[in-house]
Amino acid sequence: MTASDSSIAIARHAAKAAADKIAQDIVALDVSERLALADVFLIASAPSERQVNAIVDGIEEELSKQDLRPVRREGRSGGRWVLLDYSDIVIHVQHEEDRVFYALERLWKDCPVVDLQLGDDASAKATASSDAE
Repeated sequence: MTASDSSIAIARHAAKAAADKIAQDIVALDVSERLALADVFLIASAPSERQVNAIVDGIEEELSKQDLRPVRREGRSGGRWVLLDYSDIVIHVQHEEDRVFYALERLWKDCPVVDLQLGDDASAKATASSDAE
């Protein structure tokens, strides 16, 4: 079983919104074979709490245009690690220090990377980030 086309499409929209807010190291992992509760984990980071929250705002705004609202939101007040749960896709926006510490890509390294189709610069960053793991 692989991630559904609709989950991948939502992840791509969210990734584009994150990239528009200058998110760093945007990576999507197909976790559908490992988890029953989600198809895709989208992970992005930023160097400050303010930017983490700006990225989250951008993602929520973009996905709300498609009538998508998170069923759960965690960590917004701290701005260090915000989790947006859209059922089939779970979005993690982390402060870059927390991203290094928790290393979600390493934890889920056996899951395939989803092509986010962000263009040369963003996909090169994503590839470099996943290769570093």
